[in-house]
Amino acid sequence: MKMNEEQLSLMRNLVSSIKEKSPFYREKYADIDTDGIVDQASFETLPFTDKGDLRDAYPLGIMAVPESEIVRIHSSSGTTGTPVVIPYTRRDVEDWATMFERCYRMAGITREDRIQITPGYGLWTAGIGFQAGAERLGAMAVPMGPGNTEKQLKMMQDLRTTVLCSTSSYALLLAESIERQGLKEHIHLKKGIIGSERWGAKMRRRITEELGIELYDIYGLTEIYGPGIGISCGCGTGMHVWEDFLYFEVIDPVTLRPVPDGEVGELVITTLRKEGAPLIRYRTHDLTRIIPGQCACGNRFSRIDVITGRTDDMIKVKGVNMFPAQFEEVLAAVPGASSEYQIRIEHVDGKDSLTLLFESAEPAERYPEIEAQVAARFKQVVGPAIIARAVPLQELPRSEKNTARVVDMRFR
Repeated sequence: MKMNEEQLSLMRNLVSSIKEKSPFYREKYADIDTDGIVDQASFETLPFTDKGDLRDAYPLGIMAVPESEIVRIHSSSGTTGTPVVIPYTRRDVEDWATMFERCYRMAGITREDRIQITPGYGLWTAGIGFQAGAERLGAMAVPMGPGNTEKQLKMMQDLRTTVLCSTSSYALLLAESIERQGLKEHIHLKKGIIGSERWGAKMRRRITEELGIELYDIYGLTEIYGPGIGISCGCGTGMHVWEDFLYFEVIDPVTLRPVPDGEVGELVITTLRKEGAPLIRYRTHDLTRIIPGQCACGNRFSRIDVITGRTDDMIKVKGVNMFPAQFEEVLAAVPGASSEYQIRIEHVDGKDSLTLLFESAEPAERYPEIEAQVAARFKQVVGPAIIARAVPLQELPRSEKNTARVVDMRFR
């Protein structure tokens, strides 16, 4: 993606002052003449920033303004090590709300809508971001937070909410609960804003059909404001991203060189206006591509494709590298296989064994036929032989956050 004139100007302002403002970057760029960073080519010689850098800077080493200017902090979960703490200034919070309002408008949401927010609140960026954008838009926010499905359904009916904000897993759980309780005629949802985890086409169809709503993919991560830095439009051909606040690159995760627009690689983001914790060339580890050309919707902002996976969610079994997206593609191609699945990996008698559990709405007597088709399709498309096992609908776990798709028992 080529830097436009506005991005070039913002980039120069950012890089020229970053050593003065940020002790973190003063040390990181100690041997770099930042005065020589004047165009896209020179900018892309700067070293990447990664989550490991942010963990090393815990708790507030990434801060680039006086502490008196910080009005809020957010943090990653820290489930896999030291959490990442990101400080926000007042302007950062306002800019985030501005971007989120754009997301709602892109999805055709207006101040007449009632927005039910199910992602979590607190240190996590999700819930409060959805709420701030709704309030800036002027719509009614219903800040439910996660869980308590029965209360979610009651408020959904009594308040006649029209927009659902959630993860795909929780949207599916709500859809199944509505179907099971026969509530569809009492639900007034029109749109769903879905984020936080990747989801396949079959899962999308299930949610769309069972809830009868239009779905929009929203993108974001804690380190870069939070959700709301990009969203899909009605054309459904990728997510528009807010280039007047951020600069996006896609690199080969092995060579770390830029890849051509249209080619899948790892997304790298630079915050062009952020004050509290500016990040330069931050490796997200999300896999996507920059979609060339202007969208048919006419919006001027560029697009990235929906996230297909992460460089760090690769599974290696029997010497073959695999990604969850490949399992989803296989299930999508087999009639009778539903969208929900779980991958279980074991080490038995000196060999790795992979079992793919997947849900099916078909009668149990059809399971062996469907299992054989899934196993054969997987071997044809991906390579290794696996055990495919069908289970009834709703047997596999659901979560209001991210559903665990891979259970690797080899290292337990």
